[in-house]
Formats: sequence, C-alpha cells, structure tokens
Amino acid sequence: MKKLIAFDLDGTLAESKQPLSDEVAALLSGLLAVADAAIISGGDWPQFEKQIASRLPPGTALDRLWLMPTTGTKLFRFAGGAWQQRYAELFGADERAAILAAFDRALADAGLENERIWGERIEDRGSQITFSGLGQSAPLDAKEAWDPDRSKRTALQTTLRAALPDLSINLGGTTSIDVTRKGVDKAYGLRRLSEESAIPLEQILFLGDAIYPGGNDYPAFTLGMDTVKVRDVAETVTVVTGIIACLKG
Repeated sequence: MKKLIAFDLDGTLAESKQPLSDEVAALLSGLLAVADAAIISGGDWPQFEKQIASRLPPGTALDRLWLMPTTGTKLFRFAGGAWQQRYAELFGADERAAILAAFDRALADAGLENERIWGERIEDRGSQITFSGLGQSAPLDAKEAWDPDRSKRTALQTTLRAALPDLSINLGGTTSIDVTRKGVDKAYGLRRLSEESAIPLEQILFLGDAIYPGGNDYPAFTLGMDTVKVRDVAETVTVVTGIIACLKG
C-alpha cells in the first residue's frame, strides 16, 4: 500500500506555469484526505505558492502536503497557520557565475540568443538556475510550439553538460532546462522526501510527464521506485481518481 503520492507539477498537475484547475485542486484535496502527497518541480517557492498553495480549497489537510521547489533542494511544510521553509541548499557565487556564462555561450553557439522572449529567460532560484526558452511569462501556445520534439533543448543540454561537467542539467516543463549541483535531480529530491517523511521509497508512488531519458522526471524511474508516466493533466486526473478509490477501499 502506498502512503505517499508524489507528483511533478508542469505538464502533470497543471499546464506550464498555470495554477491548478478547480478540478485538480479538489482532487488533490481529496487525495490528502487519504494519503500524504508531495509536489517536486523546478519552480521556486513563489511559483509553487501561485500554482498550488493558493489554489487548495478550505479544509484541505495541508499538514500532509510536502512542497519541494527547485527539484527538491528546498522543502516547505504547513505549520502554525503558514507555509514554512524547512531547508534550502544554495549555489555559491562562483558556481552561479560559471553557469550563467555557460548559458550565454551555449545560446550564442546555437543561434538562440536573440529570439523574442516574454519576461526573464534565465532565472536564479538560489539552489537551481533555470532557463526558459521563451521567458518565464511566455504564452502557452508559443511555448508549446517552440520545441515540441525537445531538439533545441537537447542540443543545449549537450553543450551545457560539456561546459559544466560537475553539475546536473535536465530538461523540464515545456521549454526549460534546470541546472543544479551534481546528483541533484528528482531522485535526489525523492530520497530527501523519504528521509524527511520517514516513508520508505517503496511506499511512495511518483507521477510525471517527463519520465524519459534526459527528462527531469526520469531520475525517479532510475531510482527503482514505482512510477507512472502520464501524457498530460487529464491523464493525471484519471490516475489519481483511481488511486483515491483504492486507498479509500
């Protein structure tokens, strides 16, 4: 029996950078009535607050929810009537400078440095630096059309891995690339989750839309834990509805 259900965010529980729908928010609340749940994604806390925390209906068992921004290098729990940061693992100044310089070179080499963007393109999230191909505020239709086969980001990923061999570089969301310290990926975050929650990995189920080689959900699969690859948010709803029914039974 699974005691904790863990999720990716964008493409799994919500469309890219969008708040949880009313349907998914109610479904997550229903899941928290019967099990713990965790959400682990590359976004930082402000994005989590906008997409998740502010969307959950009154009466939700928030004390059973584990929110893990920046690929699990931060953890937030609800206690004393507010969300509180439990830990954060941050880049040093030299690491940060090297990553930003490598992005500048990789984008220039790929001819992508002058594309139209909406908002910030490279975001320093403290424990993670994230590249968004068209900027953090790009419209969803533009993002979906930018790199549908992941070829642009895969080429950038290859260049960045050569330039930054001591760091972890993974594709995430629709247009993003996440850079963290070596070994920091969703496997790392899920191991931390298991330690912090005292729930063994074999009692955790992970759902994500990027469980493929090079995808930022794939490390969960390589960890050997049970995973479910979903196509989109609609399939997540179907899977979680079944999970809730099984746990209630």
